[in-house]
Amino acid sequence: MFTIGNKAGNEPVTGDTALRGHVIVFGNEKGGSGKSTAAMHVAVTLLRQGRRVATIDVDARQGTLSRYLANRKRFIEASGNDVKMPEHFRMETGGEEPRNAEKLKLLIEGAWVNHDALVIDTPGADSPLSRLAHSYADTLVTPINDSLVDFDVLAHVDGKSMQILAPSHYSEMVWEQKKARAERDGGSIDWMILRNRIGTLDSRNAREVDRLVKDLGKRIGLRVVPGFSERVIFRELFLAGLTIMDLKDAAGPKALSPSHHAARQEVMTIVNAIGMSAPS
Repeated sequence: MFTIGNKAGNEPVTGDTALRGHVIVFGNEKGGSGKSTAAMHVAVTLLRQGRRVATIDVDARQGTLSRYLANRKRFIEASGNDVKMPEHFRMETGGEEPRNAEKLKLLIEGAWVNHDALVIDTPGADSPLSRLAHSYADTLVTPINDSLVDFDVLAHVDGKSMQILAPSHYSEMVWEQKKARAERDGGSIDWMILRNRIGTLDSRNAREVDRLVKDLGKRIGLRVVPGFSERVIFRELFLAGLTIMDLKDAAGPKALSPSHHAARQEVMTIVNAIGMSAPS
């Protein structure tokens, strides 16, 4: 059992107690699904709700969440605007795999001390570190773009009957990490699929994805949550290090369009679906 002293230097806090932050992992083995954007928006929203939030970027190569937060820090320094920052950690790899796994374990179990939430962004590819991060999730959020290509990450579909043939490698990996979590501390992983970049026009493709995701959810025990609609604003805010939840304070209430208000509600739907208790 891992033990770490808390920041005040009091009695040790054990890694398997309930007195730790809620761990929210954003995972998908396909790049470009919007994991980092969703992770950033959830982290900032939780901060704005008065929660103590830490973030960990496990994607040492791409590091999108780390770059997003670096942009945010530059915005604060340049503007003097007091937007909130999480306590951020970036996983640096190098050396032997077991040593890297131990570093990540220490990072996770240390970061959740004195935080209400720990938001972890994982790489868009399978790796031992990504699997380890998944095994620590209280809530696993998997964004998928609204397409059959992205659904293939979750399950394989028969092209003629349009029925699910079998879970994909990613779904099997999640199942393995659910077992690892249960064996380690008796905990469970609440898996949420986030349908992302949803188009405004109805299409046969969108209806098929909706049907297939719901069918898979019944088979393997996951929840389906509406994600972000296709909006340019989410991409534009990255360079400023801002989220749609910051825009009112950073640019003024008049800067918010009806589309921005709708985007804010989409973020709140995701945060409410995670279902954390009220901040202490």
